[in-house]
Amino acid sequence: MLSAVEETAQSSKLWCGAAAAMTCLGGWRGRKAAAGGLTALAVAQLVSNGLCKQLAGRPRPPKEWFPHDEADDRPGSSSFPSGHTAAAVAFTAAVTPAWPTAGAACAVPAVMVSLERVQSGAHYPSDVAAGAAIGLASAWLTRHALHLTLRHWLST
Repeated sequence: MLSAVEETAQSSKLWCGAAAAMTCLGGWRGRKAAAGGLTALAVAQLVSNGLCKQLAGRPRPPKEWFPHDEADDRPGSSSFPSGHTAAAVAFTAAVTPAWPTAGAACAVPAVMVSLERVQSGAHYPSDVAAGAAIGLASAWLTRHALHLTLRHWLST
């Protein structure tokens, strides 16, 4: 069984590799996309694994529902929400405004990660939907945080 820290690290490897490639190959645009993606990913991981999983305590789907051995090797943490999906969607949604081509390339593995979480028996579809919502909110917050902060400071 994986701890929450190990699960967070595993779900981030792909996206850290993508960020490294963007940084090396994309010039200024690639560095901006990578920074936004990694920031959104960190926010999504904090919310999904650090907060929501601790509060939800939802058990994983029953192993009997899955005719394969993958269901035996599932994390011991709460099923709700999917931290892998939150990370994938956050990274992809944050990268897309800065570099649409890279965002489109990231969308394919993000969808695959999300589908795999249900197929493997690690999550219910609603866990994946909640993870996607957290990812989108994290990307939006990351993109607009500076503007919102400045607006708050100027209005006080």
